[in-house]
Amino acid sequence: MADKRDYYEVLGVSKTATDADIKKAFRTVAKKYHPDMNPGDADAEAKFKEAQEAYAVLSDPEKRKQYDQFGHAAFDGTGGAGGFDFSNMDMGDIFGDIFGDFFGGGSRRRANDGPMKGQNLRTSVRITFEEAVFGCEKEIEMVLKDECKTCHGTGAKPGTSPETCPKCGGKGKVVFTQQSFFGTVQNVQTCPDCGGSGKIVREKCPDCRGTGYIASKKKIQVSIPAGIDNGQSVRIREKGEPGINGGPRGDLLVEVTVSRHPVFQRQDMNIYSTAPITYAQAALGGEIRINTVDGDVLYEVKPGTQTDTRIRLKGKGVPSLRNKAVRGDHYVTLVVQVPTGLSSEAKELLRQFDEETGGSLNRANSQDGSASAEKHKKKKGFMDKAMDKIKESLDDI
Repeated sequence: MADKRDYYEVLGVSKTATDADIKKAFRTVAKKYHPDMNPGDADAEAKFKEAQEAYAVLSDPEKRKQYDQFGHAAFDGTGGAGGFDFSNMDMGDIFGDIFGDFFGGGSRRRANDGPMKGQNLRTSVRITFEEAVFGCEKEIEMVLKDECKTCHGTGAKPGTSPETCPKCGGKGKVVFTQQSFFGTVQNVQTCPDCGGSGKIVREKCPDCRGTGYIASKKKIQVSIPAGIDNGQSVRIREKGEPGINGGPRGDLLVEVTVSRHPVFQRQDMNIYSTAPITYAQAALGGEIRINTVDGDVLYEVKPGTQTDTRIRLKGKGVPSLRNKAVRGDHYVTLVVQVPTGLSSEAKELLRQFDEETGGSLNRANSQDGSASAEKHKKKKGFMDKAMDKIKESLDDI
């Protein structure tokens, strides 16, 4: 027994693993190395048998206890494959999953189990930036299934009725056997003849052709809530596929695509934009008009404002989806526009302005304080006239 690998190592679990951990690990290893998934691979077949042996021991509390105490020596001399007897082991749950994956069935697939909710449907709708901010109503067109009025959803021709499926006896499930290394294993699969309904329609309804449903185009109103963001969805209850066995309809999920705005950008509940201001407005200050989702607002620019200064318009952002009375803010970046195309007179005045603010004032600062103040006072009248001329020139551009 010295050449055998440790059973815990074979399954990839620790010695403190729970029964659920061991079962899960065996299912994973068995799926990976099963001969049906690896035809002709002797190495995979050997690893599959090794995993079987490990699970046979570790899944049995008594055998696991013996193995933990004595190792592989605890089972020397016993019969069966590798010294073990698998005849009384319940592998139905595990191999039902494995064989179900291989052969397209599965013991966990529901069939004829009573009312089931129908599947959800998905579609999309495009809205504008402003519609996303304030909400809107949209009308979409969808192809939906409804119960056939001729056969009332049975799929059978009027005057006839569905029959009990002879293959599954109305259960919607069939049991088939699969040969494995443990012997014969039973697996449950959805009945291929009735699709799990347990009924067979011999004479089909001429209107729905045996499906029990009629598909038609329908217009659906979608209420888009204020504050919705790009990629989010609106759920409309019971506008999806019809239910099964009397179950409720599924839901319709409408994904929202928000178009880009030429001016505004959104981040969470805040809006961002830029606004140009003139050279004179930046230097002297003044009132400007800023565009927001609520319309234009007036803002007083402070004298000496530098380009790329960001201001905040409180409560001018996007409403919260949970409470539309709560809104984000609008942040505006002020960008100073350098004047171009100035007239000769405006250019000369701008040179004089630059001299007065740059050259003369700097020289004045180096002189006596009282003399400097007096000189600045004398120049004030000229400065005002110069800026007025510059403003007039800018307004004409």
